[in-house]
Amino acid sequence: MNEDGGLKVKRFRALLRELREDLVVPALTAAPPRKRVSRWILVPVSLVAAIFFGINTNQYAFAYSLGVPLGLALAAIQSGALVASLWQPLRAWWVATLVMVVGAWTSTALAPGRGVSFPLADADRNIQAGWTPATITVQAVLLFLLSLQVRGRVAIEAFGVTVFAGFLAQLYKPPGQATAIGFAVILFAVVVLLGVSIRAGREARSKLVEQEELTAEERARRTLLEERNRIARELHDVVAHHMSVISIQAQVAPHLVENPPAELVENLAGIRANAVEALAELRRVLGVLRSEEPAADGTQDAPQPTLERLGELLENVRAAGMTVKSETAGEPRTLPPGVELSAYRIVQEALSNAMRHAPGAAVRVELDYRAAGLGVRVTNTAPTRRPAPSPGAGHGLLGMRERTAMLGGELATGATPDGGFEVFALLPAGRIDINSVPAGEDRA
Repeated sequence: MNEDGGLKVKRFRALLRELREDLVVPALTAAPPRKRVSRWILVPVSLVAAIFFGINTNQYAFAYSLGVPLGLALAAIQSGALVASLWQPLRAWWVATLVMVVGAWTSTALAPGRGVSFPLADADRNIQAGWTPATITVQAVLLFLLSLQVRGRVAIEAFGVTVFAGFLAQLYKPPGQATAIGFAVILFAVVVLLGVSIRAGREARSKLVEQEELTAEERARRTLLEERNRIARELHDVVAHHMSVISIQAQVAPHLVENPPAELVENLAGIRANAVEALAELRRVLGVLRSEEPAADGTQDAPQPTLERLGELLENVRAAGMTVKSETAGEPRTLPPGVELSAYRIVQEALSNAMRHAPGAAVRVELDYRAAGLGVRVTNTAPTRRPAPSPGAGHGLLGMRERTAMLGGELATGATPDGGFEVFALLPAGRIDINSVPAGEDRA
């Protein structure tokens, strides 16, 4: 055997191996998991199967003189395979294909020259048994249902095997009879191409939806990380300030006492050394966030805002055209920097959300100084006009929730009876545990 012949043999063996792995092995192995079929699909397919059961029974039993029992058996198997293809398409297709060939050979052997006239053939010639229009249509529907449920390559392979089976059905055709193989090949090719196209479109839409879900999930995760980075930077500023004050006080304290004891000087020096070391470590761990996300406007290193600048914030919002009223309950006092910063940011985010989602609404900002902390309430009325589309997922509520959780407080948000929206945060004035920043998910 020459080299070209050996290559052809290898290719033929590879083709047979692929056919066995794609068409034979899955049909012979254990049944796939049961799946539910919608009645909107099951009922029409069952109706089609019943119609062709009657047609095929009549043709097998009388047109080809096979008798009622054999005609019923062949027609029942083909129609049953049509319905079964909704659950096990490969097995149903194999059964229908084998019955098609067996029916053709049986009809030729028992009733040579008998058959049903095919509309596209000459009036004086009949079609080979087993290749009546009804049988061809059943096989085409089976191929279509198969193409919707398997990979494109498997559907094309099944089309090739079906065409080969069609040629086998013509083996014993009498010379005087016409053949429907040309019509059948065209019909099979059309339905397989249609089924593969529909399946490909369905998979593309499914992948698009999956990609959109992943993108939204990634966007939410990125938003969460960005907000946490922002909180970490601000926390770094607050803690670094206090550590710097501790270091300076520990350095100055020995000079405030005449002839301080050596033990006191040594302890204060140790306090200052520990404060300086902790400050350096804090800047290495948290301060790196500043260099990773530099601000374009150069304001990143500006002092963090407190409630003293709340009036300035409200004036800026009023200048933008929003009606804002502010009220203060309780005795105003200086709160821990983390509480004041979080309260300012919560009001800022709530005002931003009101401007974005409730244009024309009136906003009320309330600060309630309590013994245990600070209550912040921002309420807006219903919008007077439709808000403009806001692309992407915001992180206003996410930031509020993260800040409140970091302080060990509580946050409540929701719609008001008049169609507006309310944000209420209760911020304790106690110590902040910088190691307890829980994960939360929300979106504005």
